[in-house]
Amino acid sequence: MQTTDIKVAMPKVDELLAVGAHFGYTRSRRHPTTAPFIYGVTQRFEIIDAEKTVEQLAKACEFIAKLAKEKKQILFVSSKEEAKRVVKEAADKINMPYVAGRWIGGTLTNFTEIRKRVEKLATLQVEREKGLLAKYTKKERLMIDREIEKLESTFSGLSNMVKKPHAIVVVDSRHEDIAIDEARSAGIPVVALVGTDCDISKVDYPVVANDSLERAIALVVNTFADAYRSNA
Repeated sequence: MQTTDIKVAMPKVDELLAVGAHFGYTRSRRHPTTAPFIYGVTQRFEIIDAEKTVEQLAKACEFIAKLAKEKKQILFVSSKEEAKRVVKEAADKINMPYVAGRWIGGTLTNFTEIRKRVEKLATLQVEREKGLLAKYTKKERLMIDREIEKLESTFSGLSNMVKKPHAIVVVDSRHEDIAIDEARSAGIPVVALVGTDCDISKVDYPVVANDSLERAIALVVNTFADAYRSNA
């Protein structure tokens, strides 16, 4: 299935069901804004209306395709263990920046300072590769190596983000509330895979689906990436 405006293969309802994308949380955890997307309840868990998920996914992909055609940058974000690998791989596939780990406060609202840290990392990496650190003592080189390692773990995914992104793609807006707040403050649109416990009023393009199963996350996030790649 394809939308009329973009080139991308959209997941069908049965594909979403196959990866468990239709499983929500318990009713006690449901955020009121996701109520219209609940199909029913089985045992303790709510069931998400997969047809509505397909509709939301199409809208999100149309927006992403528009960014691709305009050659605009997207930042992928998630610190959830189930999503970190997926987010990194999806971003790498389309050469986009990512945060696959703890969000650093100020990444969007204090971008100038964050960029300085990224540039410092790049400088140290180049100096090490060219052997320019040989002039330092063994102890000093050890300290520099530790600094590089620390910077890499935090900022390596942002190396190609030289200015604020035009949108962010998030897995679990509730889990990444600081990133969401920064994006909203900076006027940056948010695309997000959201579970039934998320406040989707804070997201410009929400896709209500299971945000805890890696295979469900992968299906949605890779569809986002494919929408960009197919329309760039």
